[in-house]
Amino acid sequence: MDKTTGIQRDANGTEKGILVAGSGGQGILLLGQMIAYAALQSGLEVTWFPSYGAEMRGGTANCTIVIGTEPIGSPIVKTLDMLIVFNCPSFKRFIGRVRKGGKVFYDSTFVGPDICQDGDFLKHVNGLDHFSIRSTSTAKEIGSSKYANMVMFGAFIRHSGLFPDFSTEEVLKRVLPPRHHHLIKQNLDAIRQGYEAS
Repeated sequence: MDKTTGIQRDANGTEKGILVAGSGGQGILLLGQMIAYAALQSGLEVTWFPSYGAEMRGGTANCTIVIGTEPIGSPIVKTLDMLIVFNCPSFKRFIGRVRKGGKVFYDSTFVGPDICQDGDFLKHVNGLDHFSIRSTSTAKEIGSSKYANMVMFGAFIRHSGLFPDFSTEEVLKRVLPPRHHHLIKQNLDAIRQGYEAS
């Protein structure tokens, strides 16, 4: 195991496949970019691959991030090491791709055994490390549901074990357009709350 990155050499090689999924307007692609830039700052190899279900707010969106200690051959991942989901349709669509022992992070505002009404929620997460994150609820308490992805990012940083050394502020400066840099302080607060509350 690489003690500085949390990426281990096993049956999955030296890579970790991560998928972030939810609805358009939830900041899914931005969260994926933040994970990718955090990996880059930590000295890791990375790919980021977006996918859109519909080019409008409310449509589906997801992105795949592959992080490794060696050059990455393909941005496409069949078996996931980690899944981050913000709605039930995404949970149902992708949960079966998470390897046994993998990690699932879900926004408990919209995802959970009492919300995803298929009756199999607990069966799906059996054998997985699963983290219930109050992303949207916490974001609303901060002031806007738009910070839900930042709350989730904080929880992901804490529990993924992937990033040994990076600057959250520098990541935000890279992914946010300059016109939104005045909101960096609020975003940092949302990230901190996600980290501390998870």
